[in-house]
Amino acid sequence: MSKSIPISPPSPRATLKRAPDRGHYDRETVYAILDEGLVAHLGVVVDGAPRVIPFVYARIDDDLYLHGSTGNRVLRALRDGAPGCLTVTHIDGLVLARSAFHHSVNYRSVVAHGAGVEVTDPEERKRALDATVDQVANGRAKDVRPPNDEELRRTMVVRMSLAEASAKMRSGEPIEDPDDLGLPHWAGVLPMRQAFGEPTGDSLLQHDIDVPGYLVDYSRTEG
Repeated sequence: MSKSIPISPPSPRATLKRAPDRGHYDRETVYAILDEGLVAHLGVVVDGAPRVIPFVYARIDDDLYLHGSTGNRVLRALRDGAPGCLTVTHIDGLVLARSAFHHSVNYRSVVAHGAGVEVTDPEERKRALDATVDQVANGRAKDVRPPNDEELRRTMVVRMSLAEASAKMRSGEPIEDPDDLGLPHWAGVLPMRQAFGEPTGDSLLQHDIDVPGYLVDYSRTEG
């Protein structure tokens, strides 16, 4: 596996055309956005028509792992060589300007291009599936029953390289036309953050089990 994503655009299709000053191609920025995320949307053309499907995912080094049913047509198409486009996005705030035209959002996003490879090695499959569980709640994979043989048989795991990935971000205040600055309209940023409630135990729990530490004060960001 590759050990780094270059600082310069990795390929023409991963190069930002619109607002290129918001583009980032370094591994640290791309990976930080991916590692904070929960859902990736994968777009693939299947039977001549576009399909965009959400997936829970995991990153290990320079690869992203997706999993689903062995009958999943989007994963099968990606595995069979169809070019895929995968996106992960975080919204950090609503940007309200004095004009309708300059309204925007503050965001961090990653777009990755590439085909997929089905993972058949048992150890790599286990690492990928464990990492996917830990992507949802870090430490969870060691705290549950692992997949049995039948569950593994029904599950496809596909690896997608992050060699063609870019990040795009916007932050800060509205961008205004000078002529609009005197208009009597409020302008600014409404910050947005993800919040999680208190864990609620399953009504079928048969043991007196404390809430796991990794769910107490759960957050998608460190610190």
